[in-house]
Amino acid sequence: QVQLVESGGGLAQPGGSLTLSCAASGFYFANYAMSWYRQAPGKERELVEEITGAGGYQNYADSVRGRFTISRDNAKNALYLQMNSLKPEDTALYYCAKNRRFDRYYHSFRLDDYHYWGQGAQVTVSS
Repeated sequence: QVQLVESGGGLAQPGGSLTLSCAASGFYFANYAMSWYRQAPGKERELVEEITGAGGYQNYADSVRGRFTISRDNAKNALYLQMNSLKPEDTALYYCAKNRRFDRYYHSFRLDDYHYWGQGAQVTVSS
């Protein structure tokens, strides 16, 4: 059974940093692309970052490029999101998600390619 559990959310000041973690289980983690997406109240879901199963390729939304970094530790079945230079508009519920395709080099940056996600971690950026 696929399980994804996010942690590390919280309150940060503008310009501050937070790190999100996602613990994955129930599937062969290293063979699937993973992503972080977010959803703010009243807004559409936004795919923020994606990383291949092998970890060698990452893709970012323009809104976070240069500020956020996705990484993974396949030995620990863990996904991370390092968020720097946070802005109030980064306030959202952040989810980690598993890609549908069994291919450690696959990437698509399409939200509909992701079919499992966790319960979400709240990130609030406010002074």
